[in-house]
Amino acid sequence: MTGVTTDFSVMSFNLRFGLAGDGDNAWNNRSRLVTDVFDCHPPTFIGVQESNHFQTRFLIDHLKGYKYIGWHNPENKRWQSNLIFYDAAWKCIQHRHCFLSETPDVESKIEGSKWPRQFVAGLFEKDGQRIIAANMHFDFDAKVQEKSARLACRFLADFPDECPVALTGDFNSNPGSPAWEFFRESGFKDAFEGKHATTFHGFEGKKTGRHIDWILYRGLLKNADAKIITDNDGGCYPSDHYPVMAWFSF
Repeated sequence: MTGVTTDFSVMSFNLRFGLAGDGDNAWNNRSRLVTDVFDCHPPTFIGVQESNHFQTRFLIDHLKGYKYIGWHNPENKRWQSNLIFYDAAWKCIQHRHCFLSETPDVESKIEGSKWPRQFVAGLFEKDGQRIIAANMHFDFDAKVQEKSARLACRFLADFPDECPVALTGDFNSNPGSPAWEFFRESGFKDAFEGKHATTFHGFEGKKTGRHIDWILYRGLLKNADAKIITDNDGGCYPSDHYPVMAWFSF
């Protein structure tokens, strides 16, 4: 976005875990396209999902001006981390990584969830302004997703009430789902309100489909713009999800 002054930007990006048997879409063939996304659309905060350890190391090596929170379980080589990378000009003064379950501090899951799902959040400060950035990845069942949304809001209560929140993630459901409705009832707005479109395209570049990658926000923030990033190189895409990005002012 050009021509408009904003205070920060937020991206949500499901990388597609790199150990998948994706043939021509394998990680080694698309990692450079991931870096191209960050170079062409540099965000302040990046909520990353499905990052295997070698993908996390790749991001650490490339994102030189960033720090991160959220890496978990390095002993499990197939682990997929949720992460928040953030511009190092911001200071992280509080953070939490946990699981979307009733026992959040140990690896666990909600009954009905296929996988243990993670929540990561941080309280960030720059020039006297504060923002809570949170990132998560929901499972597939609608009831599990709604329970996960309730848990996420419970975990956010550990942070200052007055602080605005920007929330990213792969929610595996469209706007209007029970989870989305619960967030709305909890005071969140959707950065893509009125302009939802495809975010999961399965490496096919689909233009019609599911909008499952959300950026929600709450508090004294103005949403200046939001964009689905469809960058590709001759039909080769950085992920099976399009990254989504939004710009905000306090």
